[in-house]
Amino acid sequence: MSILSGMTGFARVAGEADWGSWAWEAKSVNGRSLDVRVTTPPGFDPLERRLKAAASKLFNRGSLQVSLRIDMAAGADSVTVNEALLASLTDAAQAIHGAGLSGEAIATLMTLKGVVETGGSSLRDLALDEANMTLLGAAGEEALAELATARKAEGESLKAIMTGLVSEMEGHAATAATFAEIQPSLLKSRLHKQLDELDTEGRVDADRVGAEIAMAAAKADVREELDRLAAHFASARDLLADGSPAGRKLDFLAQELNREANTLCSKSVSLDLTNAGLGLKGVIDQFKEQAANVE
Repeated sequence: MSILSGMTGFARVAGEADWGSWAWEAKSVNGRSLDVRVTTPPGFDPLERRLKAAASKLFNRGSLQVSLRIDMAAGADSVTVNEALLASLTDAAQAIHGAGLSGEAIATLMTLKGVVETGGSSLRDLALDEANMTLLGAAGEEALAELATARKAEGESLKAIMTGLVSEMEGHAATAATFAEIQPSLLKSRLHKQLDELDTEGRVDADRVGAEIAMAAAKADVREELDRLAAHFASARDLLADGSPAGRKLDFLAQELNREANTLCSKSVSLDLTNAGLGLKGVIDQFKEQAANVE
Protein backbone atom coordinates (compact mmCIF):
# COMPACT_ATOMS: atom_id res chain seq x y z
CA MET A 1 0.00 0.00 0.00
CA SER A 2 1.29 3.46 -0.90
CA ILE A 3 1.91 6.13 1.70
CA LEU A 4 0.17 9.48 1.57
CA SER A 5 2.68 12.24 0.96
CA GLY A 6 2.51 15.96 1.52
CA MET A 7 4.29 18.57 -0.58
CA THR A 8 6.15 20.53 2.10
CA GLY A 9 9.52 19.51 3.48
CA PHE A 10 13.20 20.32 3.97
CA ALA A 11 16.40 18.26 3.91
CA ARG A 12 20.12 18.99 4.22
CA VAL A 13 23.04 16.68 3.53
CA ALA A 14 26.62 17.89 4.07
CA GLY A 15 30.11 16.44 4.03
CA GLU A 16 33.82 17.10 3.75
CA ALA A 17 36.64 15.98 1.48
CA ASP A 18 40.34 16.79 1.18
CA TRP A 19 39.49 19.62 -1.21
CA GLY A 20 36.91 21.27 1.06
CA SER A 21 33.31 20.91 2.22
CA TRP A 22 29.90 20.79 0.52
CA ALA A 23 26.23 20.92 1.44
CA TRP A 24 23.06 20.07 -0.44
CA GLU A 25 19.80 21.69 0.65
CA ALA A 26 16.42 20.61 -0.73
CA LYS A 27 13.10 22.21 0.11
CA SER A 28 9.62 21.73 -1.27
CA VAL A 29 6.33 23.63 -1.22
CA ASN A 30 2.92 23.09 -2.80
CA GLY A 31 2.62 23.04 -6.58
CA ARG A 32 0.02 21.99 -9.13
CA SER A 33 2.67 20.00 -11.00
CA LEU A 34 6.30 19.01 -10.46
CA ASP A 35 8.73 21.92 -10.81
CA VAL A 36 12.38 21.22 -9.90
CA ARG A 37 15.00 23.96 -9.82
CA VAL A 38 18.61 23.00 -9.14
CA THR A 39 21.29 25.58 -8.35
CA THR A 40 24.96 24.56 -8.57
CA PRO A 41 28.27 26.40 -9.00
CA PRO A 42 29.38 27.07 -12.61
CA GLY A 43 30.61 23.94 -14.33
CA PHE A 44 28.45 21.51 -12.37
CA ASP A 45 25.60 21.30 -14.90
CA PRO A 46 25.71 17.47 -15.06
CA LEU A 47 24.64 17.42 -11.40
CA GLU A 48 21.61 19.54 -12.26
CA ARG A 49 20.48 17.05 -14.88
CA ARG A 50 21.11 14.12 -12.54
CA LEU A 51 19.13 15.66 -9.67
CA LYS A 52 16.18 16.59 -11.88
CA ALA A 53 16.00 13.03 -13.19
CA ALA A 54 16.14 11.65 -9.64
CA ALA A 55 13.42 14.04 -8.43
CA SER A 56 11.06 12.98 -11.22
CA LYS A 57 11.25 9.40 -9.91
CA LEU A 58 10.52 10.39 -6.30
CA PHE A 59 7.88 13.08 -6.63
CA ASN A 60 4.72 13.72 -8.64
CA ARG A 61 3.85 17.27 -7.54
CA GLY A 62 5.45 20.18 -5.74
CA SER A 63 7.81 23.08 -6.29
CA LEU A 64 11.34 21.97 -5.37
CA GLN A 65 14.41 24.14 -4.76
CA VAL A 66 17.65 22.17 -4.64
CA SER A 67 20.99 23.93 -4.13
CA LEU A 68 24.64 22.90 -3.77
CA ARG A 69 27.18 24.97 -1.87
CA ILE A 70 30.89 24.19 -2.10
CA ASP A 71 33.55 25.74 0.15
CA MET A 72 37.05 25.01 -1.06
CA ALA A 73 39.76 24.32 1.51
CA ALA A 74 42.29 27.06 2.22
CA GLY A 75 44.95 25.38 0.13
CA ALA A 76 42.58 25.01 -2.78
CA ASP A 77 41.80 28.71 -2.68
CA SER A 78 45.33 29.70 -3.73
CA VAL A 79 46.00 32.34 -6.35
CA THR A 80 46.58 31.10 -9.90
CA VAL A 81 48.35 33.25 -12.52
CA ASN A 82 47.80 32.50 -16.19
CA GLU A 83 51.45 33.06 -17.11
CA ALA A 84 50.97 32.39 -20.82
CA LEU A 85 48.25 35.04 -21.09
CA LEU A 86 50.29 37.53 -19.04
CA ALA A 87 53.37 36.99 -21.26
CA SER A 88 51.28 37.49 -24.39
CA LEU A 89 49.85 40.76 -23.03
CA THR A 90 53.32 41.94 -21.97
CA ASP A 91 54.79 41.24 -25.42
CA ALA A 92 51.94 43.11 -27.08
CA ALA A 93 52.41 46.12 -24.78
CA GLN A 94 56.18 46.20 -25.39
CA ALA A 95 55.65 46.00 -29.14
CA ILE A 96 53.44 49.08 -28.96
CA HIS A 97 55.62 51.14 -26.61
CA GLY A 98 58.99 49.85 -27.89
CA ALA A 99 60.41 49.58 -24.40
CA GLY A 100 60.32 47.40 -21.32
CA LEU A 101 57.33 47.64 -18.99
CA SER A 102 57.47 49.00 -15.50
CA GLY A 103 56.29 47.01 -12.52
CA GLU A 104 53.23 49.26 -12.29
CA ALA A 105 52.30 48.49 -15.92
CA ILE A 106 52.64 44.75 -15.36
CA ALA A 107 50.48 45.04 -12.23
CA THR A 108 47.85 46.78 -14.34
CA LEU A 109 47.94 43.95 -16.90
CA MET A 110 47.40 41.43 -14.08
CA THR A 111 44.05 43.05 -13.25
CA LEU A 112 42.67 42.04 -16.65
CA LYS A 113 40.12 39.24 -16.64
CA GLY A 114 41.63 35.78 -16.86
CA VAL A 115 45.17 36.71 -15.85
CA VAL A 116 44.78 36.11 -12.11
CA GLU A 117 42.17 33.75 -10.64
CA THR A 118 41.47 32.73 -7.05
CA GLY A 119 39.71 29.48 -6.34
CA GLY A 120 37.83 29.42 -9.62
CA SER A 121 40.31 27.14 -11.28
CA SER A 122 40.03 24.71 -8.38
CA LEU A 123 36.25 24.55 -8.76
CA ARG A 124 36.67 23.84 -12.45
CA ASP A 125 39.14 21.06 -11.68
CA LEU A 126 36.67 19.66 -9.17
CA ALA A 127 33.86 19.69 -11.74
CA LEU A 128 36.09 17.73 -14.14
CA ASP A 129 36.91 15.07 -11.55
CA GLU A 130 34.57 12.11 -12.13
CA ALA A 131 34.99 10.65 -8.64
CA ASN A 132 34.08 13.90 -6.93
CA MET A 133 31.14 14.47 -9.24
CA THR A 134 29.90 10.96 -8.42
CA LEU A 135 30.25 11.74 -4.70
CA LEU A 136 28.35 15.01 -4.99
CA GLY A 137 25.65 13.48 -7.19
CA ALA A 138 25.03 10.66 -4.72
CA ALA A 139 24.83 13.16 -1.86
CA GLY A 140 22.30 15.23 -3.81
CA GLU A 141 20.14 12.15 -4.34
CA GLU A 142 20.42 11.42 -0.62
CA ALA A 143 19.08 14.90 0.10
CA LEU A 144 16.13 14.24 -2.21
CA ALA A 145 15.46 10.92 -0.46
CA GLU A 146 15.43 12.69 2.91
CA LEU A 147 13.08 15.30 1.48
CA ALA A 148 10.75 12.51 0.34
CA THR A 149 10.81 11.10 3.89
CA ALA A 150 9.92 14.52 5.30
CA ARG A 151 7.03 14.86 2.85
CA LYS A 152 5.73 11.41 3.80
CA ALA A 153 5.81 12.42 7.48
CA GLU A 154 3.69 15.42 6.58
CA GLY A 155 1.42 13.10 4.62
CA GLU A 156 0.79 10.95 7.69
CA SER A 157 -0.30 14.05 9.60
CA LEU A 158 -2.54 15.11 6.72
CA LYS A 159 -4.07 11.65 6.59
CA ALA A 160 -5.03 11.81 10.26
CA ILE A 161 -6.49 15.31 9.88
CA MET A 162 -8.45 14.52 6.73
CA THR A 163 -9.77 11.23 8.07
CA GLY A 164 -11.09 13.17 11.04
CA LEU A 165 -12.73 15.66 8.69
CA VAL A 166 -14.45 12.82 6.81
CA SER A 167 -15.87 11.63 10.12
CA GLU A 168 -17.13 15.15 10.83
CA MET A 169 -18.78 15.31 7.42
CA GLU A 170 -20.43 11.96 8.02
CA GLY A 171 -21.79 13.31 11.30
CA HIS A 172 -23.31 16.36 9.60
CA ALA A 173 -24.79 14.14 6.87
CA ALA A 174 -26.35 11.86 9.49
CA THR A 175 -27.92 14.88 11.18
CA ALA A 176 -29.20 16.08 7.81
CA ALA A 177 -30.71 12.65 7.15
CA THR A 178 -32.63 12.84 10.43
CA PHE A 179 -34.16 16.20 9.54
CA ALA A 180 -34.76 15.10 5.95
CA GLU A 181 -37.17 12.42 7.18
CA ILE A 182 -39.63 15.07 8.35
CA GLN A 183 -39.41 17.17 5.17
CA PRO A 184 -42.70 15.79 3.71
CA SER A 185 -44.71 16.44 6.87
CA LEU A 186 -43.27 19.95 7.17
CA LEU A 187 -44.19 20.68 3.57
CA LYS A 188 -47.71 19.35 4.07
CA SER A 189 -48.24 21.46 7.17
CA ARG A 190 -46.83 24.57 5.49
CA LEU A 191 -48.96 24.20 2.36
CA HIS A 192 -52.13 23.53 4.38
CA LYS A 193 -51.46 26.59 6.49
CA GLN A 194 -50.95 28.75 3.42
CA LEU A 195 -54.08 27.30 1.84
CA ASP A 196 -56.15 28.00 4.94
CA GLU A 197 -54.97 31.61 4.88
CA LEU A 198 -55.63 32.11 1.17
CA ASP A 199 -58.66 29.87 0.54
CA THR A 200 -60.98 30.78 3.40
CA GLU A 201 -64.02 29.61 1.45
CA GLY A 202 -62.63 26.12 0.70
CA ARG A 203 -62.83 26.38 -3.07
CA VAL A 204 -59.57 24.54 -3.85
CA ASP A 205 -60.08 20.88 -4.75
CA ALA A 206 -58.61 18.44 -2.21
CA ASP A 207 -57.14 16.24 -4.95
CA ARG A 208 -55.34 19.25 -6.40
CA VAL A 209 -53.94 20.04 -2.99
CA GLY A 210 -52.70 16.47 -2.61
CA ALA A 211 -51.02 16.58 -6.01
CA GLU A 212 -49.27 19.85 -5.16
CA ILE A 213 -48.05 18.43 -1.86
CA ALA A 214 -46.73 15.29 -3.59
CA MET A 215 -44.92 17.39 -6.23
CA ALA A 216 -43.34 19.65 -3.60
CA ALA A 217 -42.26 16.65 -1.55
CA ALA A 218 -40.59 15.11 -4.59
CA LYS A 219 -38.67 18.32 -5.27
CA ALA A 220 -37.56 18.50 -1.64
CA ASP A 221 -36.45 14.86 -1.48
CA VAL A 222 -32.74 14.81 -0.57
CA ARG A 223 -32.21 11.06 -0.37
CA GLU A 224 -30.21 11.00 -3.60
CA GLU A 225 -27.94 13.76 -2.33
CA LEU A 226 -27.41 11.91 0.95
CA ASP A 227 -26.65 8.67 -0.92
CA ARG A 228 -24.09 10.40 -3.14
CA LEU A 229 -22.52 12.06 -0.10
CA ALA A 230 -22.13 8.64 1.54
CA ALA A 231 -20.47 7.31 -1.62
CA HIS A 232 -18.11 10.30 -1.71
CA PHE A 233 -17.17 9.76 1.95
CA ALA A 234 -16.28 6.15 1.15
CA SER A 235 -14.18 7.29 -1.82
CA ALA A 236 -12.35 9.81 0.36
CA ARG A 237 -11.43 7.12 2.87
CA ASP A 238 -10.21 4.84 0.06
CA LEU A 239 -8.05 7.58 -1.45
CA LEU A 240 -6.51 8.43 1.91
CA ALA A 241 -5.79 4.76 2.54
CA ASP A 242 -4.31 4.11 -0.92
CA GLY A 243 -1.77 6.93 -0.58
CA SER A 244 -0.18 9.30 -3.08
CA PRO A 245 -0.62 10.43 -5.74
CA ALA A 246 -4.06 11.42 -4.50
CA GLY A 247 -4.07 15.22 -4.20
CA ARG A 248 -5.85 16.01 -7.46
CA LYS A 249 -8.47 13.31 -6.88
CA LEU A 250 -9.12 14.55 -3.35
CA ASP A 251 -9.47 18.11 -4.62
CA PHE A 252 -12.01 17.01 -7.24
CA LEU A 253 -13.86 14.98 -4.62
CA ALA A 254 -14.12 18.07 -2.42
CA GLN A 255 -15.79 19.91 -5.30
CA GLU A 256 -18.32 17.10 -5.70
CA LEU A 257 -19.01 17.08 -1.97
CA ASN A 258 -19.62 20.81 -2.06
CA ARG A 259 -22.01 20.41 -4.99
CA GLU A 260 -24.14 17.90 -3.06
CA ALA A 261 -24.09 20.06 0.07
CA ASN A 262 -25.30 23.06 -1.93
CA THR A 263 -28.19 21.04 -3.37
CA LEU A 264 -29.04 19.79 0.10
CA CYS A 265 -29.33 23.36 1.36
CA SER A 266 -31.35 24.52 -1.66
CA LYS A 267 -33.91 21.74 -1.15
CA SER A 268 -34.23 22.32 2.57
CA VAL A 269 -37.59 23.47 3.97
CA SER A 270 -36.41 23.69 7.57
CA LEU A 271 -33.82 25.74 9.41
CA ASP A 272 -32.45 22.59 11.05
CA LEU A 273 -31.71 20.89 7.74
CA THR A 274 -30.22 24.10 6.35
CA ASN A 275 -27.92 24.42 9.37
CA ALA A 276 -26.83 20.81 8.97
CA GLY A 277 -26.03 21.50 5.32
CA LEU A 278 -24.09 24.66 6.18
CA GLY A 279 -22.15 22.80 8.84
CA LEU A 280 -21.28 20.17 6.22
CA LYS A 281 -20.11 22.85 3.80
CA GLY A 282 -17.82 24.33 6.45
CA VAL A 283 -16.07 21.01 6.98
CA ILE A 284 -15.85 20.41 3.22
CA ASP A 285 -13.99 23.73 2.89
CA GLN A 286 -11.47 22.53 5.49
CA PHE A 287 -11.13 19.23 3.65
CA LYS A 288 -10.45 21.04 0.37
CA GLU A 289 -7.79 23.23 2.00
CA GLN A 290 -5.97 20.16 3.31
CA ALA A 291 -6.31 18.36 -0.04
CA ALA A 292 -4.25 21.18 -1.60
CA ASN A 293 -1.30 20.00 0.53
CA VAL A 294 -1.43 16.38 -0.64
CA GLU A 295 0.82 15.14 -3.41
